[in-house]
Amino acid sequence: MKVNLNVNGVICTSDVEPRTTLLDTLRDDLLLTGTHAGCEHGVCGACTVLLDGEPVRSCLIFSVQADGYEITTIEGVATAPGEMSVIQDAFCETHGMQCGYCTPGMILTAHALLERTHDVNREDIVEAISGNICRCTGYGQIIEAVEFAADRLKKSNVLRGTKVVRTGSAAGHDAPEKGVPEAAADAPGRGSK
Repeated sequence: MKVNLNVNGVICTSDVEPRTTLLDTLRDDLLLTGTHAGCEHGVCGACTVLLDGEPVRSCLIFSVQADGYEITTIEGVATAPGEMSVIQDAFCETHGMQCGYCTPGMILTAHALLERTHDVNREDIVEAISGNICRCTGYGQIIEAVEFAADRLKKSNVLRGTKVVRTGSAAGHDAPEKGVPEAAADAPGRGSK
């Protein structure tokens, strides 16, 4: 069956079997190999992507469920080809990676956190990345990287994402419901998280 996936701002059409996971479609059909296959049971977080801005395990979602939603992979986080996002740069600056296998999932999870929470603390970061397993770093440098990125973003004049309000699913399936931006009351400087 044909699916139209909005991946990193590009509509990609793929012919998939109904049981094909989003992970397999991203890696095998679209050749976006930054999304890693880890446990394939939704436990490790290596396959994390953003679906309408929220971190999800691509190994647990069928490609047909993601049809019509905005999918962001690690390849789509940077602001321009050959550049790194603030959070990617922070991971490099603080040595927040060793083998790098968990890094794309960690970065996407942290990216989602920093888009929705403007004054993060250590507990927020630990909670956000608690679903992503890293066997190399001991998490210290990862937490430091997210704190470093949060501090940089706080000091910049970059407008970050608006809060997303979930509405009824237009697709009629169990995929996360489509997001609708809330009023600009959540813009930085207005006192909300």
